[in-house]
Amino acid sequence: MKKFYLFILSVLLSQTVFAQENLEMKGLMAKEMKSYAAKMNIGNTNPNTLNYDLQYQRMDVSINPSVAQISGSVTSHFKPTQAMSSIYFDLTNQLTVSQVTFHGQPLVFQQLATKEVKIDFTSALPANVLDSLTIQYNGAPPTNNNAFFTNTQSGTAVLSTLNEPYGAQDWFPTKQSLNDKIDRFDIKVTTPSQYSVASNGRLMSETTLGSGQKLTFWRTQYPTAAYLVALSITNFVKLNDTMGSPPFPFVNYLYPATAANSTSMANIEWTKTVMGTFETFFGPYPFRNEKYGHMEFTAGGGMEHQTMSSMGAWSKQLVAHELAHQWFGDKVTCGLWNDIWLNEGFATFGEHVANEKLLLTNAQFLSYLLDQKNAITSQPGGSVYVADANLGSIGTIFDGRLTYAKGGYVVRMIKWILGETVFYQALKDYHARPNLAYNYVKTSDLNASLLQSTGKDFTGFFADWIYGQGYPTYDIRWKQTGSTVTFKAAQTQSHASVSFFDMPLPIKVNGTGGQTAYFALNNTFNNQYFTETVTFPVASVEFNYEYQILEKNSTVALDNTLSISEIKFDQFAIYPNPAKDELFVSGLKKVTDYSIFTADGRLVKKGNTDKKIDISSLSKGVYVITIEHTNFKFVKE
Repeated sequence: MKKFYLFILSVLLSQTVFAQENLEMKGLMAKEMKSYAAKMNIGNTNPNTLNYDLQYQRMDVSINPSVAQISGSVTSHFKPTQAMSSIYFDLTNQLTVSQVTFHGQPLVFQQLATKEVKIDFTSALPANVLDSLTIQYNGAPPTNNNAFFTNTQSGTAVLSTLNEPYGAQDWFPTKQSLNDKIDRFDIKVTTPSQYSVASNGRLMSETTLGSGQKLTFWRTQYPTAAYLVALSITNFVKLNDTMGSPPFPFVNYLYPATAANSTSMANIEWTKTVMGTFETFFGPYPFRNEKYGHMEFTAGGGMEHQTMSSMGAWSKQLVAHELAHQWFGDKVTCGLWNDIWLNEGFATFGEHVANEKLLLTNAQFLSYLLDQKNAITSQPGGSVYVADANLGSIGTIFDGRLTYAKGGYVVRMIKWILGETVFYQALKDYHARPNLAYNYVKTSDLNASLLQSTGKDFTGFFADWIYGQGYPTYDIRWKQTGSTVTFKAAQTQSHASVSFFDMPLPIKVNGTGGQTAYFALNNTFNNQYFTETVTFPVASVEFNYEYQILEKNSTVALDNTLSISEIKFDQFAIYPNPAKDELFVSGLKKVTDYSIFTADGRLVKKGNTDKKIDISSLSKGVYVITIEHTNFKFVKE
């Protein structure tokens, strides 16, 4: 979600637009933070809802956008995973449940202070048998969480919803835990007839009722996370179009003022262009059988509601960000709020793709990347992954520097490591795997998918860049001797949680006659030497020449004192890697001391060896072994 668009591209926007859009994003971020704080005690899962699979919900409610109230019913079809005598749904206790009906009979229920409805069955339900019940409810949803809110546009009432992360329970009974998507959802809303209702899925019907009322029916048959269910209601201008090949519906519900604004309409039309680009690089749009489009709301910024993003602004960067979420965030959805970078980092990378392929010249794109890199490295610490201990820190969850910008840059670095062709195919594989598609995912799932697609294990990479903190600073020295150029790479880290960042280093060599050569130096330990063949006289060496990796204040210098005798190619090597019970060290000529550290720098084992080290007592994970001031990273299986 675009809660805070911290890094707006200044080369494309005037200062006035920059200030206006920044203000819009800050406003939305404040709303999300407030909502998150109010629900912080919920965590990632509600253990009371883990004993059933929620397969279908049908909402049949009445809403007048001029009044922040809701009344009606939600019918839920569920399959118990074990015998159960009661069932729980997430629902705020500020709404009143009037009746629960099961097979035509009322059931006993309780509304709990924990924002749950507990429903007792007259006899235990068997496991694995589909069943259903209906909850009738009414009232005014909480106003302090911004999940269900009213406003006006051009003097006309507008009501919208914004559930992320825990707001769905503020206006309908559901299951919010990030482990069970709702397989199908019908949304039926009765409103005064002058209003239109925008929502997820495909519009099935609009029916005029008596007494100046209208019933609108939307249906989605794709699995949907509860926080991605949404609606917006006002006197919309409805624009129905198609996009793609083969074509599918492109549907926009806009305020009349927006529909009359040529700049906004041009950016909305541009969605077709960026959709084509994303389909090229990410794969087919995931919800082609229904639609893609936008519904306007007053929150500012945007929200990636499945098949129909809610929009409070219309910059091309925002349009691209919310569209990218349909692949990353909606089709595959973070299975823990700790892993929210899997949503926001990939959506930010979608902005990278739009900027690189569609919006910017190469020089402008490099300027954009430099701005991103400088902002990310403006502080020495902070992890992309949100540790359990920090789930109560709102700024950590919605951190523009870490969750969004650094998360997006980490994706860019994976592309640098794999190469563009392999990388984009790996992305397509990731969200297409049967166990991941339209499901919840975690960082470990991404790692496993990358390994399956490319044969490369990113466990150590994620330990450094997602779970670890900070960034490296490099000192690159070089010297040319005939047709050989020797490089020495030294590294320091901004934060103690990472002992060494393993990264291929981007090197560009410039010749005195305008020649160029490019190298990726596989830097796996500190003060590492490399030799490369260069057939022309070297005038200069550039490092990180296209900002392929994150680093700060790195230096490159000619150093004629480099001596070939200092080079320690493969002086030591460790194997196997990953290792299970034993780790072996080759190249030792005598018994040598060693120390083993966890990825966050804790010493867990030390001793001496001339070859074999027993690691059977170590827990599974990423470790660093230090031998004679040289660091090697390994994985304990």
